Amino acid sequence: MTDYRPINLAAKLGLIHDHWSPRVVAEMNDYQFKLVKIQGDFIWHSHADTDETFIVLDGQLRIDFRDGAVHLSAGELFIVPKGVEHKPYAESEVQLMLIEPRGVLNTGEEGGERTAQNDVWI
Repeated sequence: MTDYRPINLAAKLGLIHDHWSPRVVAEMNDYQFKLVKIQGDFIWHSHADTDETFIVLDGQLRIDFRDGAVHLSAGELFIVPKGVEHKPYAESEVQLMLIEPRGVLNTGEEGGERTAQNDVWI
C-alpha cells in the first residue's frame, strides 16, 4: 500500500545534529533528496559523473569555484555541473537540501575525514 503522508522537512531537520552529514529523506527513481546542516568550510571536490543540486532552506551559502563564487539565500537553488570543482562555505549554520543520484559521496573522489556515511535515512 502507498504511504500518502507528506515529508515534513522542518521535522526531519530537527533530527539532524551534526554538520556535514547528509541524510536521505526521499528517493525518486535513482535520485535522492538529502537534508544537511553545514557550517564553516568544506573541501575542494567534484563529482565526475553527475550534477549536484543545492537548495538553501535556511541561511546564507557560498559555493566557491576556482574562477568565482555563487551566493545563495533561503529559497534559492544552484546546480553545480558535473566535473566542476567546488567548495561550499557557510559562515553561520545553513540548512540545505541536496538532490543527487543514489550513491554519490559528499566529498566526490577526494575522500578524507569529511566523507559522510552514504545512504543514511531519517
